[in-house]
Amino acid sequence: MTGTIRIGIGGWTYEDWRGPFYPDGLTQKRELEYAARQMTAIEVNGTYYGSMKPASYIKWFEETPEDFVFTLKGSRYTTNRRVLSEAGESIEKFITSGITELKHKLGPINWQFMATKKFDPVDFEGFLKLLPKRHDGIDLRHAVEVRHDSFRCAEFVQMARHYGVAVITAADSEFPQIADVTAPFVYLRLMGTREGEAKGYSEAELDAWAARLKTYAAGKVPDDLDAVDRTTDGKSRDVYAFVISGHKVLNPAAAMALIDRVKG
Repeated sequence: MTGTIRIGIGGWTYEDWRGPFYPDGLTQKRELEYAARQMTAIEVNGTYYGSMKPASYIKWFEETPEDFVFTLKGSRYTTNRRVLSEAGESIEKFITSGITELKHKLGPINWQFMATKKFDPVDFEGFLKLLPKRHDGIDLRHAVEVRHDSFRCAEFVQMARHYGVAVITAADSEFPQIADVTAPFVYLRLMGTREGEAKGYSEAELDAWAARLKTYAAGKVPDDLDAVDRTTDGKSRDVYAFVISGHKVLNPAAAMALIDRVKG
């Protein structure tokens, strides 16, 4: 038995996708509806920059398939601060902004930190303690995207594991890779698509990423990813993987190619 693998892109409003991804003649207001039927999840980047209204979440819920999932980026006003343990009010503002209108389509929340933010054990644990486990009767799942090499240590991994918070794996970027399993789910961001490959990655690279996602879903850490502590409990896990950044115009093609490979 393995967990569910969900694969998608970051957002859905991108002019350069009109033609290569979105069919000619598709109106902009139907782009989410279309994208959600090609992907199995989407990471929303806009929530990082500002609050959405509850009506937006209701609309997204109504326009997407029953088994679709949105992951949301937490507010930058929460993570881009000197003292993280003082972020309680900001966290509450985000959690109560209407995100639970997504109901069962609400996936993990990505709390992304700047590359200059270093690991301060006391302050970071104070931040993790502030993350609520539940709101409006809906279980909340949290993931942290840390981008400074000081986080590549056993203390941080053990701390994330203790609080059941996923450490987002920077799959193929300039940021430190921490591929450890620390939560009941796994979250990856693939950033290596490039021009010159029809699907953003070579066929061999797509095969390799699909195999890694399946390994995670089976409860293991892929041998060819860089982890601090490869310890796992062996339990199957849901996996969220998003093709982000890189040669962005090809990200939908890469995501769809991965979806095809992990089926069955």
